[in-house]
Amino acid sequence: MKRNILSVTALITLALPALTFASTWQMDPDHSNLQFKIRHLTVSNVKGDFGKSKGVVTIDEQDPTTLKVELTIDAASINTGHAKRDEHLRSADFFDVAKYPTITFVSRKVTRTDPNRLRVIGDLTIRGVIREVAVDVEGPTPEVKDPWGGVRRGATGTARIHRKDFGLTWNKVLDSGGLVVGDDVDIYVEIELVRK
Repeated sequence: MKRNILSVTALITLALPALTFASTWQMDPDHSNLQFKIRHLTVSNVKGDFGKSKGVVTIDEQDPTTLKVELTIDAASINTGHAKRDEHLRSADFFDVAKYPTITFVSRKVTRTDPNRLRVIGDLTIRGVIREVAVDVEGPTPEVKDPWGGVRRGATGTARIHRKDFGLTWNKVLDSGGLVVGDDVDIYVEIELVRK
């Protein structure tokens, strides 16, 4: 019996240091950007962003591949700098924000692609449709102390999705044969994190 207690104690002691390296970080929405780019009329790109979002990231310094990300975006906060277009994007033709007010991303798997880069694979939900998406991440950066006593770090992410995979199918054919809206959406994410 004594040997069993010693074995359990030893296992707990060995496990504790690994647990202490994990830390939880809150996304700072005032210093984070969630942007996208999509082809317009086959000749140019329209850029936009989502102004309201929140997220939590858990990072283990000993093993970055255990990183966990949960991100929630207010779909109605979409902004392309053109009020009429933004209103159309909020409608049932696109994001249908009255029915689907949020866009979410939850990580499922992380692999290291080089010393300062990760590939985060997770479930992206738009209009109630869930698809697996791979996000290439630079970072997270080393921790820094801010002037207000907090601890911060950041990361940059990029991804490409096909909007029709999420039920965003609205389009019109041009006289030239092209389409008003492209199918591929490039996503750029700059996230600043504050340790909780």
